[in-house]
Amino acid sequence: METLIENIVVYFLTFLFSLGIILLYFRRQKKKSRINEEKIALAKLEGLYEPVSLHPVVDPNSCIGTGACIAACPEKDILGIVNGKAKTINASQCIGHGACFHACPTQAITLCIGTEKRGVELPHVNQSFETNVPGIYIAGELGGMGLIKNAVTQGKQAVENIAKSSRVQHTAMFDLIVVGAGPAGISASLTAKKHRLKCLTLEQDTLGGTVFTFPRSKIVMTSAMELPLYGRVKLFETSKAELLSLWMDALRKNDITIHENSKVERIVSMEDYFEIETIKGEKFTTKNILLAIGRRGTPRKLEVPGEQQEKVAYRLLEPEVIKDKEILVVGGGDSAVESALLLSEHNNVVLSYRNEVFNRLKPKNSERILNAAATGQVQMWFNTNIVEIGKDDITLSNSKTGEQLKFKNDLVYIFAGGELPTQFLMKLGIHITKKFGEAILKHN
Repeated sequence: METLIENIVVYFLTFLFSLGIILLYFRRQKKKSRINEEKIALAKLEGLYEPVSLHPVVDPNSCIGTGACIAACPEKDILGIVNGKAKTINASQCIGHGACFHACPTQAITLCIGTEKRGVELPHVNQSFETNVPGIYIAGELGGMGLIKNAVTQGKQAVENIAKSSRVQHTAMFDLIVVGAGPAGISASLTAKKHRLKCLTLEQDTLGGTVFTFPRSKIVMTSAMELPLYGRVKLFETSKAELLSLWMDALRKNDITIHENSKVERIVSMEDYFEIETIKGEKFTTKNILLAIGRRGTPRKLEVPGEQQEKVAYRLLEPEVIKDKEILVVGGGDSAVESALLLSEHNNVVLSYRNEVFNRLKPKNSERILNAAATGQVQMWFNTNIVEIGKDDITLSNSKTGEQLKFKNDLVYIFAGGELPTQFLMKLGIHITKKFGEAILKHN
């Protein structure tokens, strides 16, 4: 009898203990849901809920709420669990790492571009990455895939397709010319070498493409990838310098030279090949072209007096060597804010933005710049535009009051976006369409 009573007590206590754990679990889940719902409401209020480019779309019927996607995402609050299902929060801040796509155990995530309301212009390419113009291929960011790992994969796959169809005789100088030396272009150049294609790589600036324009101290997020003729690269959170060093090593070991500062000005379709002319006046002919250029295009200029001076720049490369200067940073995006914060460590920095408030900053950047403004680390001047850039000074105007402000200035950094390469593509006859929520990467 005593044993029976003991067993009943043990079972009852075990039941209570288990029930307590279950109730505690559901209570925590409910609290997380409430917090994430508040974040979503705030994101909608601040205009951060709608995605602007590549972003995850969760199938609620397949999602089981493991949270693996959230744990895998290197950004903050892109996804969150609400009522047991993953939902997007600050979708406009998603930069398309794609880590969530690969981490989801039930394959409930698809990477899409654009939304039902907001379209994103993308060129047409088929499964071989060839456009509607036979012989011209597109890979990487221009085709909607900005992730380093996936851009590397696309560059490799595009050239493998080109290699299969390039065994025919032709009279051009090259089998392939790769335009752009970012992740997709470097991978494509290595793959061309592997398949013994006669290949030339042209880059309008410097090796690395968009990555080269990152500040030296910027953290670059990526994931493990297979680099052709080099092997598996296990980088997750690295620096610009480490990434560029890796690419240079891969190219050097395979005796590949990138033709830098060779912006392509013109592409002409000949009888059975293409003729390419660079800004230097060089002319090359090729059977195939792979466009591996970025979507940012050429930095947009403000067209104000004095903008042609050497003290004006459109990217920040080595902020740590710039000290004791009077600096104006122009722009309201993440690049402008990150640059202003980096420069403010050793300089007097004014951040000029034409609007009244920041609209699409990453939450972390928004918090940092507001703190810097509050402590006087960075002077924030909203509703201002440059009137004239002088040799030792600069003049701004306030669009609300009409007041003109003239002050000492040594350097100007302008981050006003880029002129997209859409017109360049359309001149080639490549079809461009707006994608309204179309899947770019999905599970089979």
